[in-house]
Amino acid sequence: MKRRFQTIRFVLGDQLTPGLSSLSDADPDRDLIVMAEPRNEATYVPHHRQKIVMILSAMRHFADELRDQGFEVAYFDYQDRPVTSFTEALKAAIDAHDIQHAVITQPGEWRVKHEIESWSEKLGVSVDIRPDDRFFAPLAAFEDFAKDRKELRMEYFYRGLRRETGILMEPDGKPVGGQWNFDHDNRKRLPDDVTPPAPKTFAPDKITQALLDRAMDDFPDALGDVATFGWPVTRKDALIALDQFITHRLPCFGDYQDAMTVKSATLYHSLISPCINIGLLLPDEVCRAAEKAYHEGKAPLNAVEGFIRQILGWREYVRGLYWYLGPDYGSGNHFKARRPLPGFFWDGDVPMKCLKQAIGETLENAYAHHIQRLMVIGNFALLAGLDPKEVCDWYLAVYIDAFEWVELPNTFGMALYADGGKMASKPYAASGKYIDRMSDYCQGCQFNPRKNTGTDACPFNALYWHFMDRNADKLGNNPRLGMPYRNWARMKDDNKRELINQAEAFLSKLDDGKLDTSPAQADLF
Repeated sequence: MKRRFQTIRFVLGDQLTPGLSSLSDADPDRDLIVMAEPRNEATYVPHHRQKIVMILSAMRHFADELRDQGFEVAYFDYQDRPVTSFTEALKAAIDAHDIQHAVITQPGEWRVKHEIESWSEKLGVSVDIRPDDRFFAPLAAFEDFAKDRKELRMEYFYRGLRRETGILMEPDGKPVGGQWNFDHDNRKRLPDDVTPPAPKTFAPDKITQALLDRAMDDFPDALGDVATFGWPVTRKDALIALDQFITHRLPCFGDYQDAMTVKSATLYHSLISPCINIGLLLPDEVCRAAEKAYHEGKAPLNAVEGFIRQILGWREYVRGLYWYLGPDYGSGNHFKARRPLPGFFWDGDVPMKCLKQAIGETLENAYAHHIQRLMVIGNFALLAGLDPKEVCDWYLAVYIDAFEWVELPNTFGMALYADGGKMASKPYAASGKYIDRMSDYCQGCQFNPRKNTGTDACPFNALYWHFMDRNADKLGNNPRLGMPYRNWARMKDDNKRELINQAEAFLSKLDDGKLDTSPAQADLF
């Protein structure tokens, strides 16, 4: 006999958690689960195909797990039961089952929140939107933190969460190790004789392979290949990935978390951020696993604190900031940057080895670690004055862990300083000397990071000074930039002009699209 359902439990693609607030009191006899793969969710930016496959495969596995628990799942897949929106999927389920009540956990993005908030009026149903309690801090906690503060810096929010959770805290309320932050110990360059271990990968099962086989044809406007796909798509595999990281990579994570090398795209990074962001892993269990490794003497404090800070600190902070600053965050342009995104962002064909490496690995794997994203790609976008909207859309599209709530503050606020300092205390601008110090990318590159001008000078060097000069009215009084501006003031006028001319020659070539074909050195300037 067909079951008569009283309530729809709507589950989004980044809510694949059995203990989700909208599922916590679900009953197979009374509740219908609805899940959907709207076409526009895969196409509103040209998402990387590995990102599309991972999310869709994880959703389909989660739906099967719910069915195994006795639930009926109305699943709207893009192939056999396509819908254009979550609203269309909900309407179809309402019409088919005559249900007047829906429950959903708060979505992670403003645009989806606006859609859900229209359901009651459009569809004539009552909608219960429940808080997403998978985070350490409710959104109200960030509002309390931000109240009456002139600067919304992560460090103090992080310390408050350390106290509340007790993670890496002593019984007397002091941080383990006597200090909150061990970042100064985590800036080592990878030694030439060290090669990081290969990351744990997972062979595609039948569900994943079917999606991989169709990804190129079904998503022709998406980017990236799927040949290297090895991401976990179930909670079981995500837990294995977490254990592999804790055991084999966490001990060296701290020392080399800011390093970059051609020998490894992943170094000692965890690669579990997409699992956390779609709900296969919970941030609390991840942080507790790392903390346990420290207490058992299996990983040093600088590694464990550095890793926990990324989750308990940065992840919680950017989520709070995203919702606190509202739906218009991301619409500004502090430096009036208007330059279109160069073509090499889509194919990696660029003569600067650091950009070629970071963008190439991104396109191949749907992944790059935080320093590649911030200090190579983001730094170039900042210095070259690329349009923030285009840059943010690219970051949202290409990275497997990118959802707007986490991507936008990190790109718009931190990498591009396009919010004028709401997030960061200064722009993360750097010359080629930083990249040379933290990587082996400059070895064999046609550009020399120790030269500022000339046909073989690293473009980052002149671009850095060009950026500082053209934005002196906005940045000149920033106390954290006093030293570079004093250095600029001491330079001879001829040297300044030479640097400005060098940068403008490069930007002119960039505008003409002449950097995409790896031209000879002498043709660049």
